Amino acid sequence: MRRQRRVFFVAGTDTGVGKTYVTQRLLTEAAHQGLRTLGLKPVAAGAEPDAQGALRNEDALALQAVSTLKLSYEQVNPICLEAAWAPHLAAQKVGKKLRLNLLVGQVRGSLAQDVDLVLIEGAGGWRTPLNDREFLSGLAQELNLPVILVVGMRLGCLSHARLTAEAIERDGLRLAGWVGNSLEEGMLEQEANVDALRALIPAPCLGILPWSVPVHPDELNLGPLIN
Repeated sequence: MRRQRRVFFVAGTDTGVGKTYVTQRLLTEAAHQGLRTLGLKPVAAGAEPDAQGALRNEDALALQAVSTLKLSYEQVNPICLEAAWAPHLAAQKVGKKLRLNLLVGQVRGSLAQDVDLVLIEGAGGWRTPLNDREFLSGLAQELNLPVILVVGMRLGCLSHARLTAEAIERDGLRLAGWVGNSLEEGMLEQEANVDALRALIPAPCLGILPWSVPVHPDELNLGPLIN
C-alpha cells in the first residue's frame, strides 16, 4: 500500500540552532525506513562559488546529498546568496529583492515529485524577513505546511521555543513536533530544561540529539510525522 506524501517546514528557534543537522538526521532515518525523501533549502545566505563559478551553499548541498531523490541544485536551493547575512540584506547587496510569490512558485515546482517525505528547511528563525513586508514564514503559510521546530538546547531556549510555537500557531499552522539539538557539552540542567520544553511546546518531542556524538536511530521518533 502506497504511503501518503508528507511535507513539513523545518523552523528554528534562532539561527545556528542546527536546522540543517536535524533535517539531515530526519531524512536519513526516513530513508533507513525505506521512504523516498527530499530535502529543500529554498533560501540560503552564505555561499561560495564552485569550480564553474556557480554559488553553492553548504547546508543546501548537505540536504541534496542525503535525499534519496536527486534533484538539481537549483531545484533544492532556488535562492542562493553569497553574503552570510539576513537573506533580505544579502539580496540587497547584489541588487535583488526577494518576493514571496516567486519563492512559493519555485518551491511548488520542486514539490511536484514522487516522494514520501519532503522537509523544507527555513533560514534563521521563524520571522526571517524576505523584504520590508514579507517573511520566510509566509512560505509555510502559503503552502499550509505543518512545522517541525528545532530547539537549540542552551540558556534562553525555553522562552525562544515558547515564543516561536506561539507565532506558528498564530499563523494558523500546526506544530507537528519538535527536536532538541544539544549545542554545547554539558548544558546545565539539560534534563530539567527538556522537561520544561515538553510542557511548554504543544507538540510531541521527536528526539533530543546529543552533543558531538553519533545519533542512534532510537533517538529520533518519526512516528508522529509519517503515521
